[in-house]
Amino acid sequence: MASAVAVAAALMTAASGPVANYASATVPSWATHAWLVWPVFGLLTVVGTGLLLWERRLSEDGPPVPPVPVGRLAHDRHGSLRRRHVERVRGREEELAVLTRMLRRPDGRFAVVCGAGGLGKTTVAAQLATRAEEAGWAVFWMRWHEPADLAQQWIQVAVACGLSDADLESARAGQRSLPDLVWNRLEGSRRWLVVLDNVDEPEAVGPAGEPVAHYRGWIRPHGRGLLLVTSRDTSERTWGPRGRLLRLKPLETPAAGQVLLDAAPQAGTGQQAGELAVRLGGLPLALRTAGSYLAAPTSRYKTFDRYRRALDIEPALLAAEHPDASRPEVARTVVRHTWELSLDQLAAEGSAQARPLLRLLALLAPEPVPLSLITPGLLTSVTGGRVTAVDVEAAFAGLHRFGLLGLPDPPPAQGTYLRDDDITQVVLHPLVREISALALATEAADIAAWHRALAARLAEAAHEVVSTGRSAWPAARRLAPHTALLSAQATAEDLPGIRDTLRPLAALLREAGAYGPEYAVLLQLLGAQGRVLGSAHTDTLTSRNDLARALYRRGDYAQAAALHRETLVDRVRALGADHPHTLTSRNDLARALYGIGHYTQAAALHRQTLADRERVLGADHPHTLATRDDLARAVRRTGDYAQAAALHRRTLEDCVRVLGPDHPHTLATRNNLAHALRGMGDHAQAVALHRQTLDDRIRTLGPDHPHTLTSRNDLARALDGMGDHAQAAALHRRTLEDCVRVLGPDHPHTLATRNNLAHALRGMGDHAQAVALHRQTLDDRIRTLGPDHPHTLTSRTDLELALAMSRTARRRPRRWSRRGTAGG
Repeated sequence: MASAVAVAAALMTAASGPVANYASATVPSWATHAWLVWPVFGLLTVVGTGLLLWERRLSEDGPPVPPVPVGRLAHDRHGSLRRRHVERVRGREEELAVLTRMLRRPDGRFAVVCGAGGLGKTTVAAQLATRAEEAGWAVFWMRWHEPADLAQQWIQVAVACGLSDADLESARAGQRSLPDLVWNRLEGSRRWLVVLDNVDEPEAVGPAGEPVAHYRGWIRPHGRGLLLVTSRDTSERTWGPRGRLLRLKPLETPAAGQVLLDAAPQAGTGQQAGELAVRLGGLPLALRTAGSYLAAPTSRYKTFDRYRRALDIEPALLAAEHPDASRPEVARTVVRHTWELSLDQLAAEGSAQARPLLRLLALLAPEPVPLSLITPGLLTSVTGGRVTAVDVEAAFAGLHRFGLLGLPDPPPAQGTYLRDDDITQVVLHPLVREISALALATEAADIAAWHRALAARLAEAAHEVVSTGRSAWPAARRLAPHTALLSAQATAEDLPGIRDTLRPLAALLREAGAYGPEYAVLLQLLGAQGRVLGSAHTDTLTSRNDLARALYRRGDYAQAAALHRETLVDRVRALGADHPHTLTSRNDLARALYGIGHYTQAAALHRQTLADRERVLGADHPHTLATRDDLARAVRRTGDYAQAAALHRRTLEDCVRVLGPDHPHTLATRNNLAHALRGMGDHAQAVALHRQTLDDRIRTLGPDHPHTLTSRNDLARALDGMGDHAQAAALHRRTLEDCVRVLGPDHPHTLATRNNLAHALRGMGDHAQAVALHRQTLDDRIRTLGPDHPHTLTSRTDLELALAMSRTARRRPRRWSRRGTAGG
């Protein structure tokens, strides 16, 4: 063994620099006598041949050297091959199961445990090493530092598996490739696990100039054992087709909370640990850091709750500097610096824009960020240097490769780099975002300049999507969460531009049916205007009315009514009773009252507003037509279906003439006319109108727009009224799924669809399921609308009827089976 190490040292010396040959300028005097030189030469030849034959005999006669456990090597001189000790691992059962299967049967593959810094890659590898050693595998642990160190460690592994001094000598002489020799030896051995930890620079593993995926260097998918690599590099291109990538993600809350409880069992309950784990984003390194802090006797904060609250005030608890963070092995143990290592490496690779790009992303909202938002011009403005589109792409790709940003959607079929056209957004881990923003605050000489540059780019992007129109609806949804930066520090000088940016964006979101993002944008604008202009300014009143409308569309009718009432009072005082904006507030208040079930009061306000709008705006103004249609809706809810149908029919004709047959107001009026006809018992005509409106809304708004879902629900109700309960139930079931996805489970339209599905099931004779759905809807309506809302009262009546029919059906099942249709 000592000889092997000496030869290895010679190999390393030879690898570290060029080998020089020397020729003497003078010849010794004895060398001029041929009679002396030739006998000496012959003697040396005989001795050398004898030594060579003796070495071969020793190597042939001796038994093969079996693989030895790493423990024996560690007790000798190979302490560098000791594995890291780990007691327990939480939340990585799936990854460990895959690795255990590969350990038993590698099938010509090697494993790569990869992901961003702090996810616990080394911990997973150490746990597998522990299991393998306990099962009798020879385990070898290597940590990547320098090429020479790696070669030395590999030689130690190969010698432990039986590599001879003669083979090492042949490699030193340049007769054979050292990696080939080592891997040939490993191919002849079995039941071994080699862990190559922290391979964050795969291209440096060798051979020089070749990618790892050629499998001609130290990383190969060969042998009857398993090679496991840990790395921040998550690219399949790096590791090739024979590498099995296990990309680690943050821990789920139960496992993350248990990590905290393991470290600090006296710091609180499991629920409190889980809440802190959510705040830390499930990042194992952050969890261990917090646990160590809580367990320390001198810590200021001793409980999970106090530590969690302190993080909001003192984020430096996790982002603190470390006096020796320049050393990689230390930086890996500090939450902030573990990501800085990856940024340093990307900069060394030539991707200098990765760090400023990450800092920019950290200033945006904790939502998926559109790739199109980050432009070369934006990076140029914050860095001061020229940045090209290629630089931006390389920065995105590098951050993704090192796990510092992820994708909200499944990756494309070809490759994993962010250059694919169908990848449109990226996401940051919440802790990466938070700590990167803190780092920027300490690095940037003028952080306000970064905010100004990003705000200018956000305004530019908003104008781009608004000018594009309907085809930009998805882009508007993606952009909306990030516009908060525009209004956060608005001044009186900035405000007109911010208003002209956010108000059209909100209108586009409303057209798209994106009511949640619309509300968020309008809330930002109202906050800035109230702060700068005051609550009584006319622009502020307009934004307050717009926000109340957004609340109505989200289904929060009570809050919308309160805000509309307040705005109406202020507009009457500021603008007068007949100003168009005042009339708008009054009409919108009436709609909100309709939403909370005050139909008579709503009808009275609509009637007053209709008369005033006809007088002030004219009978054909779109606002006048909208008020007449709203009046008809309220009248219908009071039970006067004939008058409602007449008003809707007249309004429909005027809308077609003034606005066109495909205008959203025209389609809404036609749908409302069908409602009135159904109330009059004309189900056939109602079905025809609802079907026509549904087709037109799918064509003009798309299948997932809230108005389209309303039409589909209404068509199903009309079919149910005609006795086609099975088709109605199928439509309602599909619409319910879409409403939950688009509007949310508690939106009034979602609850109405579920109630209508119960109606259809009751008509089919499925009384048990109908009772269950009616009961669930009643509970949800009491919670969201209140016990006295008309919809809640309807649900209570429907549940009582369903229970009665269910009891009767159990007593007389045959008769109810025959009368199932009539009973609906």
